Amino acid sequence: MRISRKEFQSRVYHLAGIQTNFKEPLFNKYLSSKRLMLLALFLVLLLDANGQSDTARQLTFSGYGDLYYSYDFSNPENHQKPDFVYNHKRHNEINANLLLARLNYQTSGTRASLGVMAGNYPEYNLANEPQWAQFIYEANVGFRISKKHNLWLDAGIMPSHIGFESAICQDNLTLTRSILADNSPYYETGIKFSYENEQKNLFLAFLILNGWQNISKADGQQRPSFGTQFTFIVNDHLSFNYSTFFGSAQPDSLQAFRTYHNLYSQFSIGERLSFIAGIDIGTDKYNGNDYFYWYSPVFICRYKTSDKTAIALRGEYYDDKKQIIIYTGTANGFQTAGVSLNYDCAISEKITFRTEWKTYLAGDKIFPENSSENHAVTTNLNFSF
Repeated sequence: MRISRKEFQSRVYHLAGIQTNFKEPLFNKYLSSKRLMLLALFLVLLLDANGQSDTARQLTFSGYGDLYYSYDFSNPENHQKPDFVYNHKRHNEINANLLLARLNYQTSGTRASLGVMAGNYPEYNLANEPQWAQFIYEANVGFRISKKHNLWLDAGIMPSHIGFESAICQDNLTLTRSILADNSPYYETGIKFSYENEQKNLFLAFLILNGWQNISKADGQQRPSFGTQFTFIVNDHLSFNYSTFFGSAQPDSLQAFRTYHNLYSQFSIGERLSFIAGIDIGTDKYNGNDYFYWYSPVFICRYKTSDKTAIALRGEYYDDKKQIIIYTGTANGFQTAGVSLNYDCAISEKITFRTEWKTYLAGDKIFPENSSENHAVTTNLNFSF
């Protein structure tokens, strides 16, 4: 049954517990996640000036869960894996890496997304954010700013434009993340101008950001940061992506300027064999003095052994001698190679069971028990709806 926009907004008010006479403050520190989602939807409805019919609108709700058990053979007493690991972090316990609920709204000229989350991913990745922001996966609104071209302006908290591994395990070729992914932005806050051509094989974006994986700016940082993205899809089997970051991840008083280049290609042979090859290079000041660089190449190969099973192999190396990103306190800094072997089994279209063995080999003895090696096995059950 159709209802008018006015009636729909009235119901949104009622569900969100908002008094229409506005005697109560609208935003306060006790605002629940449910109310935030409903309020975001309501704001989008108010801002939609395209005059489209109710049938043209699309509102969808989706959810995702990532439950896991991981055993680190160094057997850390605090149940935490190495400091440079931020996903599937807990050792020898059943836990949730990410529990996510999302609302998405889309018309031909307006779009919005709101996601709220819980689990180890927000616990460790957003630990430095304000408490009110630590449960937000995304919260953004976008408007099409050209009638003739697919040109959009989006603003808010968004998934990062850097990298090929997201926080959602189902979207990645391997269960756990590479060192590269865990130590570059998963999310960002700012304004994004983006363009996609009619053939949908070219995507361009320019971003003005709050900083290097920040929702709110850190104390002592006033200057904006910037990002770019270029994606070109050659055909169904080959694509290229080049993303950049230019800005600051340190207080302005240090006059440090970070540059970051993220380059990767995704390609496949037939329907069963797929690859990702990438390399990231960054530069920044070390201790407020000279500039130094860090880099990380990654290669992943995945083969579908059947319609429901697959294996994947990842090789990676991360070199951060000056410990700009990963601090070790050792003479040679962080120079670590990693290899992982992954097995996936699709229980159904929406549920997958994954198992992975991963080994790290470091140049210095940076792991527990004065070791330069680290081994872990992780199992995961992820589902979506």
